Amino acid sequence: MCGITGFVSRNAVNGEVIKDMTGELYHRGPDAGGTFFRKINNCFCGLGHRRLSIMDLSNNAAQPMFDRTENYILSFNGEIYNYPEIKKDLLTAGYDFKSNSDTEILLYGLIEYGTNLLQRLNGMFAFAFLDVRAGELLIARDRFGQKPLFYGFDECNFFFASELKSLFKHPAVKPEISEESLVRYLCFEYCLAPDSLIKNIRKLEPGNFAVFNFKDEFQFRTEKYWSPDLIPDPCFNNLPEKKITSLILEKLKNSIGKRMMSDVPIGVFLSGGIDSSAIPALLSEITETKKIKTFSLGFKEASFDESSHAKLVAKIFGTDHHHKILKSSDLLDYIPKIIDKLDEPMADSSIIPTYALSEFTRKHVTVALGGDGGDELFAGYDPFLAHFWANKIEFLPDFLLKFFREQANKIPVSDKNMSLDFKIKSFLKGLRYPLLERNQRWMGAFSSDDFRDLFSELFYKKVKNSDVYDSLNFNFALKDDYIARVAEAYQKTYLPDDILVKVDRASMMNSLEVRSPFLDVEFAEFVNKLPSRFKFRMTTRKYILKKALETKLPDSIIYRKKKGFGIPLTQWLREELYSEIKSTFYSSRLANSGIINPRYYKKILNEHLTRKKDNRKPIWTLYILEKWLQKNDIIC
Repeated sequence: MCGITGFVSRNAVNGEVIKDMTGELYHRGPDAGGTFFRKINNCFCGLGHRRLSIMDLSNNAAQPMFDRTENYILSFNGEIYNYPEIKKDLLTAGYDFKSNSDTEILLYGLIEYGTNLLQRLNGMFAFAFLDVRAGELLIARDRFGQKPLFYGFDECNFFFASELKSLFKHPAVKPEISEESLVRYLCFEYCLAPDSLIKNIRKLEPGNFAVFNFKDEFQFRTEKYWSPDLIPDPCFNNLPEKKITSLILEKLKNSIGKRMMSDVPIGVFLSGGIDSSAIPALLSEITETKKIKTFSLGFKEASFDESSHAKLVAKIFGTDHHHKILKSSDLLDYIPKIIDKLDEPMADSSIIPTYALSEFTRKHVTVALGGDGGDELFAGYDPFLAHFWANKIEFLPDFLLKFFREQANKIPVSDKNMSLDFKIKSFLKGLRYPLLERNQRWMGAFSSDDFRDLFSELFYKKVKNSDVYDSLNFNFALKDDYIARVAEAYQKTYLPDDILVKVDRASMMNSLEVRSPFLDVEFAEFVNKLPSRFKFRMTTRKYILKKALETKLPDSIIYRKKKGFGIPLTQWLREELYSEIKSTFYSSRLANSGIINPRYYKKILNEHLTRKKDNRKPIWTLYILEKWLQKNDIIC
């Protein structure tokens, strides 16, 4: 895992700029760093790299990496798990290599095959590949967006980086808020690709590459090389269920095996949920269990603690288990650290325990396997079940739905993780909307219904007709398959822009590489082609994955109630964090710039303090945004 950055500028740029941009990524690669700076085609070109050494720890794998002619230069972040297979083909084609790294295979693979190589890559990656003679820079990102890549350009500059903070060091970048992206952030709680919260800076979408040509005039184009395909394969209609479960286990085990390639110690994140537990279960069939290091966190608050389940799995497979118990005050101490390092705002509060787990794990290993992607592939999230019931009661007359909402609002607010009152109120507020908008209204802190109260009168007039949900208008062939449609939405939005951003930032803040076996391209494509009845059946989520693991894990793990990586945020906002939140809102940049109605801050804080409403999501979403604006001195 590493950090990459670079630019092409017509204007004169000092060579120190690429060093400064690279320096901002030190946490992503503390083991080594390198830069390239040269004038090419009357343009000043810079490439930077920070290295977290995983494969081939020698200087032969240092980056930016040059071919022997020094015409081609690569800066690469990630891992290519099938690089040995590509290496065999390149050896046959006459290439020879000085290192044992996947970086060198990627470099010469791009020279030999060009962008066609992307279809062959199985891994997580973001890279920049410079062809000096052609005056062309290629940037690309992996299929699910496990590795980040921002970019921007104007008439004189093109620049890119793994994180926004690196771009802020380029003289052409003037950090100014994008009002359209701001509205989307409030409704989604994260920055939705291809936009970022900064004007004129974008995210390269997952499964895309872009080519920037600067030989004569500046020319830029993007192209998609892969997208999730959830149209079911008819072949599964004739396969016995037992055969399908066998294939799932076989492909997942192969994926785990590929991700064990490393020249540094590897461990496993273990929450005790089905996805993370599947990894040591299958890994135990590949290697000695005493060599498997597993890591988990426990919490003193019972409704947030899963440690007993993680300990059970570790005991069953005899792993070298490492466990840490945290209390609220421990987690609170992480918040300023995370905000200080966060390059883009995200209101997923589970980044706090993810950061804590990454910090704890990094003391023992450099690489960890995690269960991310299982919920998106196998329909595991609560809303899949909520849609099932919502479809059953859509016929309810409006007056009856209004009555239910009024009664739900009378239920006392609970501080427990995913409490019953929170679920009921969230469920009712999403009814009567189109499928994917309903899903997002359940997930998001705000909806378009909140705009009039949330925004100032002037800003409201600017955005009141905005369709914040237009990005969910996917052209899905099976309109009546709501499970597949929602799964596709998760794979194209929530997974790359929330879950994988959270995991990438929380782990890289601690210089830890996290790999996701569920997102192996061969495994994911296989699961995506399964008919929805194998993922959601008679209110059972992850049906086929649970059936497959019945021979590997106890029922108490497979069929236990799903619980996210939660924290006592509702309580914190009323007690320990109240003064900090109030002070931040009092000095609000968004209110002072005429975007947010300052009375709205007082309203949501008072409602939360008096337990009239559980406003944890809107308060936290706004707080993270305000702190990010202040920290990075963003113009509103």
